[in-house]
Amino acid sequence: MSETLVEINNLTWRVNQKNILSNINIKIKTGQFVGIIGTNGAGKSSLLRNIYRYIKPTSGTITLSGIDIWDQKAKNVAQQIAVVQQSSDHLPYSVFEIVKMGLTPHKSFFQNDNKDDDARIAQAISDVGLTSLSDVNYEQLSGGEQQRTLIARAIVQNTQLLIMDEPTNHLDIHYQIDILILLQQGQILAHGTPREVLTQRIIAKAYQVDVSINEHPVHHNPQLMFHYNSSDDNASDYSASGQL
Repeated sequence: MSETLVEINNLTWRVNQKNILSNINIKIKTGQFVGIIGTNGAGKSSLLRNIYRYIKPTSGTITLSGIDIWDQKAKNVAQQIAVVQQSSDHLPYSVFEIVKMGLTPHKSFFQNDNKDDDARIAQAISDVGLTSLSDVNYEQLSGGEQQRTLIARAIVQNTQLLIMDEPTNHLDIHYQIDILILLQQGQILAHGTPREVLTQRIIAKAYQVDVSINEHPVHHNPQLMFHYNSSDDNASDYSASGQL
């Protein structure tokens, strides 16, 4: 049985007396792929920022491998958690230089890089298909290339936990999600396998739209068809499906 990697107990995060996250309880096991979904403002990014120790919860605890993240130094947490945020244009460095930053948590202040480090960086860049762009300035890349650069940096960081905020903005995700967490107004509305969470009742409640759910003919995964303004004869449909 896989060990618990991250455990969140009764987490609440409050800003100006308003609860952004309320009473969140989650367990994530080693090797699991977990998706967090919800409408804009549901608290998805806020939850992730709490997990990777960017903001401190008002109450509750987050443990990483059994130890509270706020009882650990930031550098120790960075040795265990890598974060791929939504790509930013404001990084005036080459692809190689940005990927190299993934080594920072594992180095002392005056420790120099060596040939093994350079090989590790080059391999990560190759893994994401950017070898030919290694010396190109990050700001000159497309959105997808920027995202892959940040993923290569996370690969070099070599952590137990990888957190990706809005990973499908520029990329196709080929992994299968084990656990899906649906947030609504900072609270967990549903938590379970994709088939347990992606039901007509739950999705309609969370997104306030009519939805039909069918099985994808190839992947056999839930395929969602959203119906906007269903009372209108000219209403449009939008379908979404994937490796869930």
